[in-house]
Amino acid sequence: MRRTLKNMAAALLFIIVLSTAGSVTAFAAADNNAVGAEITQESSATGSKAMAAAVCVGLAAAAGAVGMGIAIAKSSESISRQPEAEGKIRTSLMLGLVFIETAIIYALIVAILIIFVL
Repeated sequence: MRRTLKNMAAALLFIIVLSTAGSVTAFAAADNNAVGAEITQESSATGSKAMAAAVCVGLAAAAGAVGMGIAIAKSSESISRQPEAEGKIRTSLMLGLVFIETAIIYALIVAILIIFVL
């Protein structure tokens, strides 16, 4: 259990470092490429939208992947302990995985809305 928590904490730290480095790079590129005040504001807004969308989808995908991994591990343990209940366990697992994947797709839709609507 502690090993899993350490791995999850390391993965979260890695995601935070990557998103921070990406935002610094995006803002630096926006500042260097902009000529006038209007272009600077537009570039900054575009870079901010891209970073918001990337963080939205990245966190949702990471959380969904962790959730799916835990669900699959627990269902495999349950099936190995009680093989006669395999059908019910598998049905519940698939239903749970569908709900997790739906949440990730909603995050993708929110990211698309952030980019194109706002």
